[in-house]
Amino acid sequence: MKLCLAALILPAALFGQSKSLLIEDLTWTEVRDAIAAGKTTAIYYAASIEENGPGVALGKHLFIAHHTAQKIAEQLGNALVYPTMPFAPNGDPVLKNGLMEFPGTINVSEQAFGLIAHDVAMSAIAAGFKNVVLMSDHGGGGQEALKRVAADLDGLYQPKGIRVVYIPDLYFKEKEAMRKYLPDHGLPVDNHAGTDDTSEVMFVDKDHKWIRHDKLVNLGVKGDQTKATPEMGEIFINYKIKYAVEQIRHLLK
Repeated sequence: MKLCLAALILPAALFGQSKSLLIEDLTWTEVRDAIAAGKTTAIYYAASIEENGPGVALGKHLFIAHHTAQKIAEQLGNALVYPTMPFAPNGDPVLKNGLMEFPGTINVSEQAFGLIAHDVAMSAIAAGFKNVVLMSDHGGGGQEALKRVAADLDGLYQPKGIRVVYIPDLYFKEKEAMRKYLPDHGLPVDNHAGTDDTSEVMFVDKDHKWIRHDKLVNLGVKGDQTKATPEMGEIFINYKIKYAVEQIRHLLK
């Protein structure tokens, strides 16, 4: 009887310890213990809620970022991931320029975007992380905001043995690789919600919730969604992971 009871208790204890790299899945004591055990890098990854044509859900960047951040943390081996920032600068909601002419797109100002990144980074430092890395899956002014925040905080905290760094390679080097890959395979280069973005969503959309295949377009977006495949999505996401991990390791060595 005692053996049976022990067999029931042991699995319950094991299941009570999360192996997730997302701090949102962890208790505060698990975060504390993970940092003490060597998880000293915090990943802040921003996304966007924006128009992507009639065939791709507004959360495109959010889905990609949430998936990719975890893979980056796995490869680094010493990182935990802060909750994905879902909002980005996307135009003027009064003038309805940029992507704001499309219902569902959400805008935050560059100032607000930068302030949130700043405060999350400060929270990570307060928690005991020795490194904070800032990156974004969305282009535009948000990239410059992250660059400024990282430079300001790194200047303040590097003398104290804490680093805050901006990781542009995840976004910009992946775009460079995409612009080479697509023409090499007879496909048009895109700049927004085209082949590469749609392919990446297809790859991470394991429950088939975010793509309307009968509504994918090659007009109204800057690229051709109809040529997208999950296989290409895996290639492009692996570019992001590779370039991010390489730059993080280089900056923090």
